[in-house]
Amino acid sequence: MKFIDQTEISVCSGHGGPGMVSFASAKFAPKLGPDGGDGGAGGNVVFVGHAQLNTLSGLYYRRIYKAEDGAKGGSNGCTGRAGADLEIPVPIGTMVFDRESDQLLCEILEDGQRFCIAAGGKRGLGNMRYVTATHQAPEEHTVGGASVAFDVRLELKLIADVGFAGFPNAGKSTLLSCISAARPKIADYPFTTLTPQLGVVAVPEIDPYTASFVAADIPGLIEGASEGRGLGHEFLRHLERTKVIVFVIDPFSWDELTPEDAYATLEHELTAFSENLAAKRRVVVLTKADIAPDDFDWEKIESPFRALGLEIFRISAVAQQGLAPLKRRLWTIVHDEQQKIEVSSGATWGGERDSGYQWMTTAGGDADLGL
Repeated sequence: MKFIDQTEISVCSGHGGPGMVSFASAKFAPKLGPDGGDGGAGGNVVFVGHAQLNTLSGLYYRRIYKAEDGAKGGSNGCTGRAGADLEIPVPIGTMVFDRESDQLLCEILEDGQRFCIAAGGKRGLGNMRYVTATHQAPEEHTVGGASVAFDVRLELKLIADVGFAGFPNAGKSTLLSCISAARPKIADYPFTTLTPQLGVVAVPEIDPYTASFVAADIPGLIEGASEGRGLGHEFLRHLERTKVIVFVIDPFSWDELTPEDAYATLEHELTAFSENLAAKRRVVVLTKADIAPDDFDWEKIESPFRALGLEIFRISAVAQQGLAPLKRRLWTIVHDEQQKIEVSSGATWGGERDSGYQWMTTAGGDADLGL
């Protein structure tokens, strides 16, 4: 399935069903009074988080989403059927923006999280609602509330704890495949990875059941990536939710840049793309250690990074060298960073649209629309 992390769609809730104007009658009793029932409420358009999804491709080829209208009220005081809600499944990590104002409306961060993006119209009232002591045969009724329609932009930022950043062919995909069950394409030419890859990394030495983290590998970066060059710039946003960024550097690829210069270039591109990325915890991983000759001067390579206060790991993914200490340290950093995050739970008030209907983020429950 094609990986798509941005798309635009139009959403429209259901119109409220009109109330009925009706008068009851029977043989020998032609004037039993009004019995027109209320219409049904219009359906809502609701985004629902699904952990099994990892792309927006399911929404890319269909651009209009409309919930069902409420049915008209009936005689004998019968209420019309409410319009069915339209649930739109989206991947975890999806951000929803109002296309016109570019305002962030919600973020879907949990499996099963629900967000009512467009509230259905209120039900219309039948004429039996307007009976009073002095008004016994009302013909008044309401037609039902209007639907809500607007365009939204969806943007997916994958949720991962650790993100790999590096130049093409630095060994990011090989590293991910060796520490997780992910199987990204690996080859000896640049830009083998064309889309972000996720893998769950278990650390059984710490806890065989619960110690794990999610790592993300994005396509290789090149100089000028923050300005749109290369492939990786399209996926830099997927590093913004990570807790630590691993700079994967090949110390034996000195065609243009030394390892120190390679790190400086990568750091500049990430910082230029987002201030959020500039504040992330960092670790440097030097790959392909198995091909180093016996007299290779590792101190010359590592000392500039130590001077910057960076943690350095020397590994060989193919030879399985240095992977266990790296996984343990990354898990520790992820765990420490997680403790700093204030986790909120329950409903979060979202605001009020011009239509007058309330919309809010809920965790596992329907939105309270006041209908």
